[in-house]
Parts: sequence; C-alpha cells; structure tokens
Amino acid sequence: MLTQTALVHNAAWKQTFDAFLETWSQEHGQAFVPFDSGADYHRYVDGRPRADGVRTFLTSRGITVPEGTADDGPDQQTVNGIGNRKNVLVLQKIAEGAVQVYPGSVDYLHAARDAGLRRAVVSASANCKDVLEAAGIADLIEARVDGITTREQNLPGKPAPDAFLLGAKLLGLPPESCAVFEDALAGVEAGRAGGFGIVIGVDRVGQRDELLAHGADIVVNDLSELLTR
Repeated sequence: MLTQTALVHNAAWKQTFDAFLETWSQEHGQAFVPFDSGADYHRYVDGRPRADGVRTFLTSRGITVPEGTADDGPDQQTVNGIGNRKNVLVLQKIAEGAVQVYPGSVDYLHAARDAGLRRAVVSASANCKDVLEAAGIADLIEARVDGITTREQNLPGKPAPDAFLLGAKLLGLPPESCAVFEDALAGVEAGRAGGFGIVIGVDRVGQRDELLAHGADIVVNDLSELLTR
C-alpha cells in the first residue's frame, strides 16, 4: 500500500510455491501446475499472515502438509517451513534494495501528518519495520501493527479485523473515527468487518470491482487522487 513490496512478496511466493509444487507433483505423480502470480496471489496470499497464505493456497490445491512450528527451517515441508523459505527470499530482496515507495502514498502521508491526522500502519509482514526504514518513511508512522505484533498477541490475521482494531487502539481512536486504506482483498474485508468509518481500496492491479465487492467504500488507483478531492 505504501511501498511496492507486493512485487517483492509476489515474486518470492512464486519462487517458493513453484519449487514446492514441482517436488510435490513428482512425488505424487501429478501434473505440475505453477503458482499464478495473478489469481492465486490475490485470492489466497495477498494481505494474509505468512502461514495463513501458505495454508490457504495449499488448501486450494487440495494439498495438506504438517503445520510445524514458527522455528521450522526453510528446508522443511511444513506450513511454517514453506513460509520461512519465502521469508528468506524476501529478506534477500530487501537487502538488495528492492523496496520502492509509491510517491502518491508518501505525499498523502506527509499531507496527513501536516493536517494533524494520526497515522498507523497495519501489515501482515513480519518485515514491516525493515521495509519502512529501507523506504525512508518510518518517521511518518506513529504506530505499527505487523506480523510480529500479531504473533506475539495471538491475533488472527486479515480478513479478521483484529490487527486494524489494535492499530486504532494504539492511536487512541475508535474505529468509526478511522479510515482504512488497503490494496488487498483480505484487507478491505478486515476494514469492513471492523466497523471503520471508511474503507478506501487502492487498485494497483486492476481489481476495482473485487475491492468494492469485498467491502471498499471507494476505490482509487493511487492515494494522490485523494489530495485533489
């Protein structure tokens, strides 16, 4: 939503899932059907906590693997192991400087700060802090709820609203006084379920109708559009 990490995450998920699916197909005598970076990513993975994304996507393929634990190594064929394998790839890409910001989002953050509006980021990623710092926008955010927070507090991930509700609480505001900005289908569902004042969908990939259907009140292509309204 703020940074172009969706491209990084998508590429890492595809690399991870395709490697798993190739091995799975060979072991079970089935045809290899690769991970679809469009439909599969947005339907099953985008906006969800890492383990939830693994679980949801594999279920869509009729595949079940052991749950494992959060400490599983990236070579283990478990839900957590597969998720950790993907995370290794993401961290590599962040270290290589793959994080780019959306200029319109940064402009909007500056305008919100200058107007005295409170600002929190809610992300399923455990790497949120590193991404914000790498992108140079950490100072624009007052509160952060990320994958580490949800794991520590045992909060369900999006499309459950719990992470957004915690973000509002950290800002000292009731949900109905807050706006949610989301580019993931699971995220707009979470915003709607949490009773937030307005849910703004940001359409980065041509899914305007889907964002509206999942709970967005309005949809823009970039947050800069809101600065001219």
